[in-house]
Amino acid sequence: MLRTKIVVPPPYDFGAVMDRLSLDSLNRVEIEQNTIFVPIVIDDRNISVKIKSTGTIDSPAFEIDILDEADEVTVLEELKRLFQWNELLPTIHDHFASTNLRSLFQEHRGTPLVLEFDFFRCLLKSIIHQQLSLKVAHRLTDRFVKTYGVEHNGVWFYPSPDRLCSLNYEELKELGLSTRKSEYIIDISKAIVSGELDLSSLRNQSDEEVIQTLVKIRGIGPWTAQNFLMFALGRLNMFPKADIGLQNAIRNLFNLSAKPTLDEMESLSKEWQPYASYASLYLWRSIE
Repeated sequence: MLRTKIVVPPPYDFGAVMDRLSLDSLNRVEIEQNTIFVPIVIDDRNISVKIKSTGTIDSPAFEIDILDEADEVTVLEELKRLFQWNELLPTIHDHFASTNLRSLFQEHRGTPLVLEFDFFRCLLKSIIHQQLSLKVAHRLTDRFVKTYGVEHNGVWFYPSPDRLCSLNYEELKELGLSTRKSEYIIDISKAIVSGELDLSSLRNQSDEEVIQTLVKIRGIGPWTAQNFLMFALGRLNMFPKADIGLQNAIRNLFNLSAKPTLDEMESLSKEWQPYASYASLYLWRSIE
C-alpha cells in the first residue's frame, strides 16, 4: 500500500460527494469515516484507492491510500480528473453568482462534478439507466455488476468488454434487462474488443465529434452521448435538455405550471454557459 496526501483548492464539499455517491449501492462510501473507496482502471488494470477527507469545505485536504501496486503519479492524476481537484470551482461559483441559479449554487456550494470511475463503466451505466427511474436503474445495475463484475479490496469493478463478449443476450435478459439493452451492452462490448469503438480516443475529440461518433453505435442516442461527455470526459458545458430529471428540477425551481419545453430549456441554459454541466448537476441535486 502506498499512502500520500493532497491539498486542493477551496471550496470543495467532500460531504456532498459522499452523499451523491452513496445513492448507488455499488459505491463503497463510509460517511462516518469521511472515506470513499474508488475503483479505477488504468491500462486495463483494476486499482483500488481509498480516499479519506482530512480537511473542510474551505480547507480541503485528503489522505490517499493506493491499495494496489501502481504508479503514484498516474493514479493521482486520474483522481484529480475524476474528483475535479482543480482550480475551477471558485470560477464556476463566481459565474453563477450573477445568474438565476444563484441561490442553488449558494445552497450546494463546493459540490464538484465527480466523474464515473472509467469510460466503459459510464457507458454501461448510461445504457442501463435509459428510460428508468433512478431506483429501478440502481437495482438493475447492482444485479448486473454483482453477477458479472469483480470485487477487489471490497470495491466492485464493472465487467470488462472481454467478459461481456462471452455472454449471450438471454443471460442478460435473465437479470431483468430488456432485450434491446441486452443487445446494446453485448454488441458495444464486441465493438470495443474488435477495435471498432475506441473510447479512450474520444478524449481528443470535440463535443460534437464525440456525439457523432457515439450515436453511430446502436443503443447510444444523444442523451447517452451527452451523459458520456459529462460524466466520462468531464466536459463542462453539457445540458441534456431531454432529461426528465432536469425538466422536473427546472419546473420546481421556477414554479412553472408545466414541464418546460425544449425551447424553454435551451433559452434558460444560455445564461449558464460555458458551465452548463454544473447547472445540470446542481439542478439534479435539488431534487435528489
